[in-house]
Amino acid sequence: MPDPHSEHGAELRKIIHVDMDAFFAAVEQRDHPELRGQPVIVGGDPAGRGVVATCSYEARRFGIHSAMTAARARSLCPQAVFVRPRMDAYREASRQVMGILRCYTPLVEPLSLDEAFLDVTAATADGVLAVRIAREIRARIERETGLTASAGVSYNKLLAKLASEWRKPNGLFVVPPEHGLAFLAPLPVGKLHGVGPATVKKLSAMGIHTVLDLRNASREVLIAQFGKAGLWFYEVARGIDSRPVQTSRQRKSVGYERTFPQNLEDPKVMLSTLRQMAGQVSARLQALGLAGRTVSIKARFPDFETVTRAHTDAQAIWRTEAIIACLPGLLAKAIPASLPMHASVRLLGVTVSGLVNVEAVPPEAGQMNLLEEPVDLR
Repeated sequence: MPDPHSEHGAELRKIIHVDMDAFFAAVEQRDHPELRGQPVIVGGDPAGRGVVATCSYEARRFGIHSAMTAARARSLCPQAVFVRPRMDAYREASRQVMGILRCYTPLVEPLSLDEAFLDVTAATADGVLAVRIAREIRARIERETGLTASAGVSYNKLLAKLASEWRKPNGLFVVPPEHGLAFLAPLPVGKLHGVGPATVKKLSAMGIHTVLDLRNASREVLIAQFGKAGLWFYEVARGIDSRPVQTSRQRKSVGYERTFPQNLEDPKVMLSTLRQMAGQVSARLQALGLAGRTVSIKARFPDFETVTRAHTDAQAIWRTEAIIACLPGLLAKAIPASLPMHASVRLLGVTVSGLVNVEAVPPEAGQMNLLEEPVDLR
């Protein structure tokens, strides 16, 4: 059982994670009643190179998920209704939701358009239960926006976010301190914040598959294998997460990277993969209303050596095509033909940094356009 004061001496907190259900698709179904009950896919053109940004729960029953190619999604569900993203509508719905959250506490940390953490510790000082606040928030969101949200309540961010996923869609789940360790124990390690596919594979090779397995590993072994991240794994396996809810964070970059199940060897496939990532990064920039001046790529080789190469433009950019234009030269610099031992990569990534608000971009730079390859912001 976690000690209420075990998180570096901090007072036991009351954290809520609110996550809108299939946000983009839900907005479309709300605004277009004829789409309700239909398998709706928000994303690119299935006849082109588009990908799925998000989809309704009706579409998910067919195995469709975000980042899947739109062509594949159509093959799985020929009757699906494809709609192009309407970022202005999603931003407006997001503003309504965040406004509701801030009625209950000033300590709100938006993670994206459709999810946020709330610290309601002070709001519960007079005996009001955090679960009651979460229940009221969900009811207000549905009543005032016509959309549904799921919520998780616990004593830190890690558990609150896991709890919000537990009864999706339109659900509420609470993980009290006395149940934290038992709740975490059977979960796959990949469910933990900061544990990506490459780390899951490495942990699996160590015989660590569940959070309980991770909890049974020594601090020394985890730090030896994963450095500073090993200490984080040691703590979260014990339900310890001292990260505060941050009401404002200055974003320095927007990026997307992927570790591949099998190393990529064909430079054409590498470039094609980077181009898809550029679309995802561009979509997130649009959603956040940001543009950047520096485009960089990351390549990690089989021996885990990692290189980054960057290009800085005089003009802030956000469009997919502008990011893509930088990629061939950056890839050639990252993996020159003179390095045959680096003929394959295990990870690739694209990042845009040097960010400014899009309002600061000169009008001659053009208006933001919808992307062929959007990203999942749900």
